[in-house]
Amino acid sequence: MKLFLPNEHVKNVFQIKPNDLKERGIKGIITDLDNTLVEWDRPDATPELIEWFQLMKDSGIKITIVSNNVEKRVKLFSDPVGLPFVYKARKPMRKAFRRALRDMELQKDEVVVIGDQLLTDVLGGNRLGVYTVLVVPVAQTDGFVTKFNRKMERRILGWMKRKGMINWED
Repeated sequence: MKLFLPNEHVKNVFQIKPNDLKERGIKGIITDLDNTLVEWDRPDATPELIEWFQLMKDSGIKITIVSNNVEKRVKLFSDPVGLPFVYKARKPMRKAFRRALRDMELQKDEVVVIGDQLLTDVLGGNRLGVYTVLVVPVAQTDGFVTKFNRKMERRILGWMKRKGMINWED
């Protein structure tokens, strides 16, 4: 069950500050797209998100989007903001995470994985041995597969709360 436990939990990506990352030796971010950065049905980055990307870039922190979604969706979002991406990642499989590490030319102890799902982002990052951050989903609606995952996540989180493994509120 510890593979489902994130190292950190935050309300949104904006609570993740470049100075905090740099103090921990973090030089790169692997982030999910849908319901982590923007709503799953929003095509473009918000102005606030573009500012956050720039803040990270100005601080020397690389960002790669790793998404289970199709190329068209991820490319339409990533290209305008100039971010590299991996699509059809098959998270929680490690291959896409490894590719992102290789492309950023970073080691796993220099990267953080950010995502909104335990069963894909957190599990995948933890399986690779990367620091993981779970964010509250941006939207309250999900696609079909994610709806199933959310039901499983609620059960896992409930178990973790009962065991005293987590202390944050949903």
